[in-house]
Amino acid sequence: MAILEVSKSFPWAGPLTDKAVQVCRMFGLTLERLTSRAPVHCCRVEFRPGDIVYITGPSGSGKSVLLRELERCVPAGQAINLAGIELPDDRTAVDCFEGDLVTNLRVLSLVGLSDVFSLLNRPGHFSDGQKYRFRLAQALVAGRPFVFADEFCSELDRITAATVAFNVHRFARRTRTTLVLASSHDDILIDLAPDVLIIKDFSGPAEVIYQTPRPVFTTETQGTQRMKAKPCSSAH
Repeated sequence: MAILEVSKSFPWAGPLTDKAVQVCRMFGLTLERLTSRAPVHCCRVEFRPGDIVYITGPSGSGKSVLLRELERCVPAGQAINLAGIELPDDRTAVDCFEGDLVTNLRVLSLVGLSDVFSLLNRPGHFSDGQKYRFRLAQALVAGRPFVFADEFCSELDRITAATVAFNVHRFARRTRTTLVLASSHDDILIDLAPDVLIIKDFSGPAEVIYQTPRPVFTTETQGTQRMKAKPCSSAH
């Protein structure tokens, strides 16, 4: 078991223009209060190989910040992020993966790209939803212990999203790949069945919920179990 712990704050550093001063007056904000109320995003997560960590919450609450900071805790050679995967434009989707034809078909079917028009299309010509699923397929078979994906299945219709979530869950279990995903959608939780659920709100620390109790091994309390993770305290 490993632990990832992050804390990121964003102190206000914008220029205090005339319009900015007027806005402060409209909302009754002083400069001292404005600079002292920096958003703080912090989280402490315990995970095992093959765990699915799902970060959810309203738009703008800081899900992407947590995902990005958690990724920074992992050595670069052990992680892959969907956002960094390029889309080939010189070959068809079925030719973009190593292995025989059957293996490639299984990989693309995992993310719902199994129809003949998708298989024979170039990834650069895909729709946005297809591009996301192609990147997901590439990330899953990259052989890295960690996969990070923001806006997980957000652009997909909800039936397709549920199917992909279910297949991704099975893949993580079979390969012991740790997935760290973020999305504001909670309708795929049953199909995804995450091991760790991180709920991020606009204010305060993130709430971390574990599907099963996690053993904590320390010099003081070796062998004890923590039933619920405690949110970390805010610090500027």
